[in-house]
Amino acid sequence: MAHTPPAPATTPSNAFERLLSIMNTLREECPWDKKQTFESLRHLTIEETYELSDAILDGDMEEIRKELGDIMLHLVFYARIGSETNDFSITDVLNGISDKLISRHPHIYGDVVVNNEDDVKKNWEQLKLKEGNKSVLSGVPSSLPALIKASRIQEKARGVGFDWEDKSQVWQKVEEELQEFKAEFDTADNKAIDKEKAESEFGDLLFSLINYARFIDINPEDALEKTNKKFIKRFQYLENKAKKSGKNLKDMTLAEMDVFWEEAKKA
Repeated sequence: MAHTPPAPATTPSNAFERLLSIMNTLREECPWDKKQTFESLRHLTIEETYELSDAILDGDMEEIRKELGDIMLHLVFYARIGSETNDFSITDVLNGISDKLISRHPHIYGDVVVNNEDDVKKNWEQLKLKEGNKSVLSGVPSSLPALIKASRIQEKARGVGFDWEDKSQVWQKVEEELQEFKAEFDTADNKAIDKEKAESEFGDLLFSLINYARFIDINPEDALEKTNKKFIKRFQYLENKAKKSGKNLKDMTLAEMDVFWEEAKKA
């Protein structure tokens, strides 16, 4: 039996109700939606989040709108599944985050005075400890990609005052770690490189670079992804130019490829 779809809404609350209504119908009657679980949706949610990230980096507002909708669908889907076992409902989810925001912002909903953003972050971490967190780092998900995890670890440590005083100190640390990494390869020809030690030094170098990026207000994840996109665009230009010239990249010399690469940079 066909359903009459809920009409488009004109207010945020009605639009949210419309989505919930559609979600409930799909969960009850669509064969695919009926089969989904927290676990089966998990990897799809991660994929949608990365698609939103791509849209943000591309500055594509229409795509951002669409991807936000996809993520919103996942959120209400999880809440619907939780309600079926009486563990929680969408109302519980929304009230929970509202209560958290109120308690974490005593400078807005209380008498606490803050002077700047750093004060807000420090209060946030102290409140989380009072709520039962055993460590300021316990809120960093273990499954985060290493680059993002390093940033979050450093931000949280800063929130309780464990940080460098000046960016020049951080840069000195970068140069120190670079020299230590380089030293692992400046060995005699007959001495094998200690790969484990070199890997450790490379990790230290990356960690210090991420720390410096934080001090100059650069998001290292965004910076690296933009470089990835730039490289892809230039390399595809190189591939297309080679193809139009009737050449195969594997048969070209590096000097020949460099000509097209320089063109790509200018383009």
